[in-house]
Formats: sequence, structure tokens, C-alpha cells
Amino acid sequence: MRHDDRVGISVDELVSYTERAVDQMADIVAGLGDDLANRRPALPGANSPYGILRHCLGVMEFWGGQVIAGRAVERDRDAEFKATGSVAGLVVATQQAKETFRADADAADPAAPPRGIHPGKGPPDLETLSQGSALLHVLEEVTQHLGQMELTRDVLRDRWPG
Repeated sequence: MRHDDRVGISVDELVSYTERAVDQMADIVAGLGDDLANRRPALPGANSPYGILRHCLGVMEFWGGQVIAGRAVERDRDAEFKATGSVAGLVVATQQAKETFRADADAADPAAPPRGIHPGKGPPDLETLSQGSALLHVLEEVTQHLGQMELTRDVLRDRWPG
């Protein structure tokens, strides 16, 4: 199998795509307001928009902070999805998380191995091959959860055809 050392995208571009997805999620949550943003659709296993965004901020902090930068990060993934609170506070937390993630990404060496570990993941997992792979994993997570949040918003606003 052939492996390219460079695919032609900078860390700055990757972070910009990540920030754009997170900004779109923050806009959705803000547009829903405190009541709807904290509501879960009546579907098995559904998450609230607030919880989805809180989870994405946890992804950015853990993967950027611990896996890429090597900083110890305490994380409760399950609690992220169950989180509730003020939309205004979450929007502020989103801005802070973006700043921290950008700083972690700016210090990344994309070709180097991760500086920190992920319990339960090891060398065969794509996310742990390099710091660049961990950055791509963050982008993967926030973009897939943006789609989840868009559908959740539509269900909560009764826009779902059926």
C-alpha cells in the first residue's frame, strides 16, 4: 500500500473546517433556545442538541489536548451527551474550546506519533497512527455530529416528513 507524506491540506485548513462545523452547531443550538436545545427527540437513544455540542467540545479537548498535545484531560464521555444547561454558556464554552483546539493543533506535528494516549485505542486504530490522524478524527467527529444535530433540530421543530 502506498502512503503519501503530504495530502496537500494544512493544519490550519483542517482546524478551519472543524471550527466551521462547530460554529454551525453553536448557531443551531442558539437558534433553538434553552428549551429546545436541551430537549431530546422522542426516539430511542436520541441526544439533545446541547448534549451533541457538549460532546463535540469534549472530543476537541480530549483529542487535541491529550492525544495531540500530551496534556492529561479528564473526560466523562457519557456525561457529555447527558449535559444540559444554558445555551449562552455553551456558546461561550464553544469559543473557548475552539481557541484551545487551535492552539493544540498549531503545536501538532502531523507526521509524529501522538504525544498522549487514548485508553482502549492502540496502534491498529487509525486515530492513533499519528497526530495528523488524531486531527482528522476530530474533524470526522464534529462533521458527523453536525449532521446528527441538523436532523435532531428538524425533529424537534416538527419538520420531519412522515
